[in-house]
Amino acid sequence: MEIEFVAGVAVIAPDPPRSRRLYVDTLGLPLAGETSDGYLHSEQVPGTKHFGIWPLSQAAAACFGDERWPADLAIPQVSIEFDVADVASVHAAADELTAAGHELLHPVREEPWGQTVVRLLSPEGAIVGISYVPSMHA
Repeated sequence: MEIEFVAGVAVIAPDPPRSRRLYVDTLGLPLAGETSDGYLHSEQVPGTKHFGIWPLSQAAAACFGDERWPADLAIPQVSIEFDVADVASVHAAADELTAAGHELLHPVREEPWGQTVVRLLSPEGAIVGISYVPSMHA
């Protein structure tokens, strides 16, 4: 697979208000979003295409369709998404990961905002995504 760039980094927050105090109030990162769902993000943090605070409940829902993280898996601390050239490359990456013996958290799918992604849990406990985000290629 050929990674083109890091599409996004998000800390996984079991306590989103506490994380907001650090990243927004103290560090001054320009994170915004729906406060009702707790996901804050920005495409304006230098050096990244996307930086976010991703509530653990949302990470669990994105990977498993349930807001509870499975007790038998390490609780992730971060999500890193690597972007590839196109949707076909995401499918090829999923096949390559599976052939290499890596267990996927979910199959390739298109998210409501247009991102096509497959995710796995790294040995360090990071959610690693291989994705194609059309708006990041414009």
